[in-house]
Amino acid sequence: MSADADLVVVGGGPIGLATAIEARLAGLDVIVVEPREGPIDKACGEGLMPGAVAALDRLGVHADGCDLAGIAYLDGETRAEHRFQRGPGRGIRRTVLHAALADRAHQLGVRRIVGKVTGLRQDAVGVRVALGASRDLLTPWMIACDGLHSTVRRLTGLARVPDSRKPSRFGVSRHFALAPWSEFVEVHWTPTAEIYITPLGPELLGVAVLGRRGLDFARVIEQSPDVAARLSGAAPVGTLRGAGPLLQRTRRRTAGHVLLAGDASGYVDALTGEGLRVGFAQARAAVSAVVTNDAAAYERAWADSTRDFRLLTSGLLAASRSPLRSRIVPAAARSPRLFGTVVERLAR
Repeated sequence: MSADADLVVVGGGPIGLATAIEARLAGLDVIVVEPREGPIDKACGEGLMPGAVAALDRLGVHADGCDLAGIAYLDGETRAEHRFQRGPGRGIRRTVLHAALADRAHQLGVRRIVGKVTGLRQDAVGVRVALGASRDLLTPWMIACDGLHSTVRRLTGLARVPDSRKPSRFGVSRHFALAPWSEFVEVHWTPTAEIYITPLGPELLGVAVLGRRGLDFARVIEQSPDVAARLSGAAPVGTLRGAGPLLQRTRRRTAGHVLLAGDASGYVDALTGEGLRVGFAQARAAVSAVVTNDAAAYERAWADSTRDFRLLTSGLLAASRSPLRSRIVPAAARSPRLFGTVVERLAR
């Protein structure tokens, strides 16, 4: 097979670009396939854990943002907070982060094709990637980073059918021209949803709401008098953006010469806020597996890198859906050492 590149990365979001950068730093020739042009926005909390900040530094990616001292959970007058022990996190507007990653990828010589994967076929030596009527790409390896609703996950048969008995959760976010009032990412717990407040700059806040299908952003904000009062009169920046359903399961993360990374590889929920940290770790492990020609090694590395995320987030999500929901923040406030231990495990 005469390959078009050593590696084809499907998806040009933050994890796809980080994967491409990892691959170029490892000496691979890389093509990124992405249908959208320009910086890609997304409904998310936009707060990077210290581990994610360190990963960006290692990749040579530098983006303007706002230092984050830690994480705080709030429910009415009750507050539980933990300061990061290994340096600050960073609040970075998603479009700013994407532009910085794209610039670094371009600097390293990553090639980009504007297109959408419509099919793929594999044999013993590689993958033929169909891009509609335009062309096919031949590559020894593919890493799919094409998000929550991954086309490649479906084409490879790696997706698991969701459990219809579990209610789906969704996210909605918006930005406000307002000076941050805290150096922490604040997670305000309401009876029906969580509100993430992330400082992104001297006069910019990101506000994300997570809850069940059909959640109303304005009504959820009203459920937290403190947040509603602080946002009163603040000018919104841009439009509301939504994402979901958040829960995505996979049978495996590998199928022959195709690997899944980032949200495409499976996603539990955003309650613990370390999606990019985990995604960057997956990007590094996936490229290592390509270099060593060992897909099984990636399956093991994926399990290791996501274990804390899956266990802790699943447990917290189960509690948030139960009668224990109202006790989560008070319990964290009564056990600051335990709360801090959990945050540090997720932040590293």
